[in-house]
Amino acid sequence: MPLYEHVFIARQDLSNTQAEGLIEHFSTVLADQGGKLVDHEYWGVKTMAYKINKNRKGHYAFLRTEAPAPAVKEMERLMHLHDDVMRVLTIKVDEHTEGPSVQMQKREERDRRR
Repeated sequence: MPLYEHVFIARQDLSNTQAEGLIEHFSTVLADQGGKLVDHEYWGVKTMAYKINKNRKGHYAFLRTEAPAPAVKEMERLMHLHDDVMRVLTIKVDEHTEGPSVQMQKREERDRRR
């Protein structure tokens, strides 16, 4: 099955549990269509470079999936229709990298410096 990486930005006025609940919701949508969630990361609230829908910040989430193309298309369609999701980016990759993403590595480096 093809491998994909997804990043989505949710509205800033959601709680952390609601934002993480979106990850679970979209992973079940993917599982219903025959795909599976390999790994996910919740990056937290980050400031954006420009306003999107009058929001300056957003909850960022990163998903690594293994799914057929119709399942990914359906998940993306539902993400675009969801009121809490502002932006979605999906990339098809040849293989998933092991360990945390670059965003999480940066956070761990900052924690080590302190």
